Amino acid sequence: MKVLVIGKGGREHSVVMHLAKGTLATEIYAAPGNDGMKKQATCVPIDVMDIDGLVQFALEKQIDLTIVGPENPLNAGIADAFQQKGLKVFAPTKAAAMLEGSKDFAKKFMIDYDIPTANYESFSKVEAARNYIKEKGAPIVIKADGLAEGKGVIVAQTTEEALEAVDHLMVDGAYEGAGRKVVVEEFLEGPEFSLIAFVHENNVYPMLPARDHKRAYDDNKGPNTGGMGAFAPVPDVTKEIVDYTTTHILKKAAKGLMQEGRPFTGILYAGLMQTETGTKVIEFNTRFGDPETQVILPLLENDLVQVMLDCLDGKDPELKWKDAACVGTVLASKGYPEKYEKGVSLPGEQSEEDVFVVHAGTKSSGDGFVSNGGRVLLVGALAEGLTQAREKVYQYMHLYKDNDNYYYRTDIAKDVEV
Repeated sequence: MKVLVIGKGGREHSVVMHLAKGTLATEIYAAPGNDGMKKQATCVPIDVMDIDGLVQFALEKQIDLTIVGPENPLNAGIADAFQQKGLKVFAPTKAAAMLEGSKDFAKKFMIDYDIPTANYESFSKVEAARNYIKEKGAPIVIKADGLAEGKGVIVAQTTEEALEAVDHLMVDGAYEGAGRKVVVEEFLEGPEFSLIAFVHENNVYPMLPARDHKRAYDDNKGPNTGGMGAFAPVPDVTKEIVDYTTTHILKKAAKGLMQEGRPFTGILYAGLMQTETGTKVIEFNTRFGDPETQVILPLLENDLVQVMLDCLDGKDPELKWKDAACVGTVLASKGYPEKYEKGVSLPGEQSEEDVFVVHAGTKSSGDGFVSNGGRVLLVGALAEGLTQAREKVYQYMHLYKDNDNYYYRTDIAKDVEV
């Protein structure tokens, strides 16, 4: 089969790597892809937002299945455009992708369908938001209503910080209009985890739980990023918690979207917090999580193409998982998530058993690679347990230890000794 993967980051490279291991994808294309994917896929220079161009390419190449990575084309209706031309795509329509596209819509949806989440209020006027924050106090959470590449969430520890966040989003327009409206939420406490599922209408098939590390620096310090590392599975997320989350959150969401006339097909991601009063939703995404995908897919034994085809056909894909653990750590450009330089050289990769490198923001240069983004690559490792996987990752990360142009967190999966 000919498979097209839309996107250019680490998540998409991870999908490409998994497709390449399978037997069903005989030709893999990535649009636009990145230079690190070229060993496993043919990269085509079509932007993710050039929906007409992508549809035309899929028709010309007779693509059998398309997988969409990033959120922006989903919210621009890429799945609708593919479906209208009779092309098979494993991705939600524009109407279903609204669950990620608008935080305000998502919160109302959760309240309407009795999905556990934090209390909140939405604001489109700055003064009203400021008054509400002064009344509620801190800690409190401020979220841009629209898409902000995983960076439009501020967990404010003080009232002043919360008021600054409102100004940053609503007055300064930090995310090109995504924060002209904000959602202000109560602060929840507890360990976070992600549960991602393959979904088609009412059918929901959860993957292994994973834990992402969003803050830039060790000990969860520094600004929020797109994710600095992850691991799977998560020992403190028991089978009971996964079952509860699947039934009361993922399945309720799928059923609710059906009732709303927005049937969901694709990847449904729930960002969750295990609070004292149970599991609650922090956010929904309507695509593979990044960097969670990079540590979940290496543990999946099924062929990804077969899983998606089974889902589309209304069959149980019967997911099978390796009896192992996976840890991944992101190498980031110095200065990320703020300003950083591109074009900085990277050390050559080494080949080590059960260790893999996923490219996100890299570019070919001569015989090697240079940086081409904030999150440059992810180094991951498989092992019997998380402790061993973690050791393998950090042994490999010594390649970058004394390089002042890059940084990485040294504490991914540190507190989970299994």
